Amino acid sequence: MRGGARGRGEESEDEEFEESRKRPFTCKRIFSLLKNDQSSWSGLDRDNVSRSRGASRPHGFIIYPDDWWYVVWTHFILVWAIYSSFFTPLEFGFFRGLPQNLFLLDIAGQVAFLFDIVVRFFLAYRDPHSYRMVCDRKLIALRYLKSRFTVDFLGCLPWDAIYKVCERNEPIRYMLWIRLSRALRVTEFFEKLEKDIRINYLFIRIVKLLVVEYYCTHAAGCIFYYLATTVPPSKEGYTWIGSLQMGEYHYSNFREIDFWKRYIVSLYFAIVTMVTVGYGDVHAVNVREMIFVMIYVSFDMILGAYLLGNMAALIVKGSKTERFRDKMTDLIKYMNRNNLEKQISKEIKGHLKLQYDRSYTEATVLQDIPASIRTKISQKLYEPFIKEVSLFKGCSTGFIKQIAIKVHEEFFLPGEVIIEQGNVVDQLYIVCHGKVGKDSNMQNEILESDVNLYIGKLESELAARLNCAAYHGDLYRLKLLIGAGADPSKTDYDGRSPLHIVASKGYEEITGFLIEQKVDINISDKFGNTPLLEAVKHGHDQVASLLVQAGALLTMDDASGFLCMTVARRDLDLLKRALACGIDPNAKSYDYRTALHVAASEGLYLVAKILLEAGASVFSKDRWGNTPLDEAHIVGNRNLIGLLEAARASQMTEFSDCPQQIRAEMWKKKCTVFPFHPWHQKEERRQGVVLWVPQSMEELIKAAKVELECGDSSCILSEDGGKILDANMISNDQKLFLVN
Repeated sequence: MRGGARGRGEESEDEEFEESRKRPFTCKRIFSLLKNDQSSWSGLDRDNVSRSRGASRPHGFIIYPDDWWYVVWTHFILVWAIYSSFFTPLEFGFFRGLPQNLFLLDIAGQVAFLFDIVVRFFLAYRDPHSYRMVCDRKLIALRYLKSRFTVDFLGCLPWDAIYKVCERNEPIRYMLWIRLSRALRVTEFFEKLEKDIRINYLFIRIVKLLVVEYYCTHAAGCIFYYLATTVPPSKEGYTWIGSLQMGEYHYSNFREIDFWKRYIVSLYFAIVTMVTVGYGDVHAVNVREMIFVMIYVSFDMILGAYLLGNMAALIVKGSKTERFRDKMTDLIKYMNRNNLEKQISKEIKGHLKLQYDRSYTEATVLQDIPASIRTKISQKLYEPFIKEVSLFKGCSTGFIKQIAIKVHEEFFLPGEVIIEQGNVVDQLYIVCHGKVGKDSNMQNEILESDVNLYIGKLESELAARLNCAAYHGDLYRLKLLIGAGADPSKTDYDGRSPLHIVASKGYEEITGFLIEQKVDINISDKFGNTPLLEAVKHGHDQVASLLVQAGALLTMDDASGFLCMTVARRDLDLLKRALACGIDPNAKSYDYRTALHVAASEGLYLVAKILLEAGASVFSKDRWGNTPLDEAHIVGNRNLIGLLEAARASQMTEFSDCPQQIRAEMWKKKCTVFPFHPWHQKEERRQGVVLWVPQSMEELIKAAKVELECGDSSCILSEDGGKILDANMISNDQKLFLVN
């Protein structure tokens, strides 16, 4: 995949460079190079702006830095910046109110800078952190308002006119120095020239240093003249220029001297003071001049160090820009010698410029930082991007961390070929910013399948090693494997995790360690067993307690079957552990039978007592409508019947607030009433009737009289001949006898 071009000026850059080494250096050539500077150096920016336009279309009018008319405007405003930077000290020192011709020129310059302020509110900029082009007009305006707007606006005010309106108030003139901020544009222009390989680097640096030196002495000379002209006229003879005598010529009437002669004298004083080789012919006279000379000489020491340091750097040639230029020169020579195609040459030069512009890469910035900190930085920067890659979905956290540590950051130009089909590669590229072309074919799908298969195989092996270490209780090896990137939540072919195994083995320390690793404590294997169920089955109470404290639940697909089987086996210890860990004692099987039904049908008093203490319900009915109490009556275990009846009475009190209809349903039981005494002979007995037991004995006697047609009967006896006084004494399916 290849993208768009990077500008016309760059295509013939290598030819221009070779010709530049053969042609004499002329002013006309400099002008030509300056004209092409923006197009040659901003090729990368132009591509990125184009990409930004394609990616996000801004609303409203936006100016991009590589628009041709803005490039022309920057050169136009640069001329005004040079004029303003040099004219401002002159205006401050030599003019008390500009003449008509200079005043109109000054107004024209301020109008140009006012228009530039408006332009900057629409000028897109590159974010210094993400290197993306920002096209949001609100962000552009906010950034400019926070940075240079105030200084630029104050610099555009007509301070000369304000000075005249304010009756020539001297402090107003100090505001002229705000305009010196425009010198930053000249500095930025020199920085661009230094990066242009078509211009001799040594020449540009020397010109820049000469301009800096001249500008400092120019400003100092204007201030020296200002100090001489702001004293009363009677004391002008006691100033450095008023007392100056060159041979037989006196400067006592210096205001009448030609402007350029006064300027040359002031500049001469500033230069000889800066280099501290004055001959005594020009010197400070009054206190104000002495104070400024002291400040100026102190500043000159810093300026001299700056100039000497830059000259030394030119000789050593060790600066970053010089290294870039040397490398680019060698590349151009190599490409010309081997007659490489222009497209390849353009890609090579573009990539080298990209590396220069993005020289903050990880290798250069983090090379002196300890490896442990570099690891944390890499994980912080790259883990979010790696997790979004579909290839690594479902991979363990440790595996992703290991990939993040090995990531190497690279930048690519738009349209640059990263991988070609058929080439053998040993690197995996992850796109963090921007877009990349995708050619979906069968080879890519096969490759992705192979990678997924290989990753799955590795994770299966790690899971098997973890389970092996857990089986043998090897905590040290388990920690090493997890530290190396193994996921403790991964399972084997049976769906068993390390926590399943240590719970079944009763390893308390390893169980606590795995809980600290935030593993899933309620994970089920293919057989429906959870770690807590494994601990309960194997009788490891301490491990079960740890799991319950961590929030584990004893959930299973067939809790009723497990409880019924445990009751049938009469395994009281397992039953107690299961109930203590929160299993539901009222879980029902496919025919709605509970564990209490099984215990009652088997006549297991102790088991029934344990279930009742755990909250088992006496009122649960199976598919045939039988309760556990009915099962106990069938078995005939009186102790068990008494236990269940007591439990029924106890559970009934819990429903005392229920509606009368619901309570009646819960009380419902039947009995068989016979119309004879329990001790009558067999031949004297008659057929009885089955009735529902009502709330009172009177209702039962009345219903029995009607059904049995015994009008003189008045009481009901039990099988033992005892008189029943309360309906609550009657159990379900009990035989009763109606007598008089």
